[in-house]
Amino acid sequence: MATPYKKPTKIKIILLATITIALGSVIAVYIQSRSDTNVRQQVAKSEAPDATLLVDKIQQTATRDGKKEWILEASSGHMVDEAQQLILKDVKVTFFLDDNSEILLTADQGRLETNSKDMEVSGNVILKNNEYKLLTDTLSYKHKGRVVFSKSPVKISGTSAQVAADSLKYDLNTKKLTLQGGIATTIGEDVPL
Repeated sequence: MATPYKKPTKIKIILLATITIALGSVIAVYIQSRSDTNVRQQVAKSEAPDATLLVDKIQQTATRDGKKEWILEASSGHMVDEAQQLILKDVKVTFFLDDNSEILLTADQGRLETNSKDMEVSGNVILKNNEYKLLTDTLSYKHKGRVVFSKSPVKISGTSAQVAADSLKYDLNTKKLTLQGGIATTIGEDVPL
């Protein structure tokens, strides 16, 4: 009677060890590369010597009593810890009103007070909704009272009217607009928006 062929035990152990090591290495490399891409953040370049944190692509949402009040987005920014400020570039803020309408604010640069959530923006400032568009050089927002104001000259355009004034205050809660100083109005069909 012939005896069945048996593979040597040493070869089985070596093959099993090699497969285990190779599989372990593949898993380790995968986990390492995956964690690197999740942790990696783009860092903005800034000339600000007082900056403690530099970040690209910023988004922040402010809520009060479970309601979203605004969403701020910026292409980059840096944090100044001493002043508790976030200095921003290419700013976009969407304000949400009680009647479910929205107002969009865009500007070249801005500053967010991290404690109070107050903001100030400047450079090609545009504030608009579905009906009106406001242009000015600088605009501020006080979060506690939800008030937008400008001490710079403003120009507001609608479908058939245009208003210019030296300063403006707009309450986002009551939708009350107050214009002051040197107010000029143009009414007509051909008023540009």
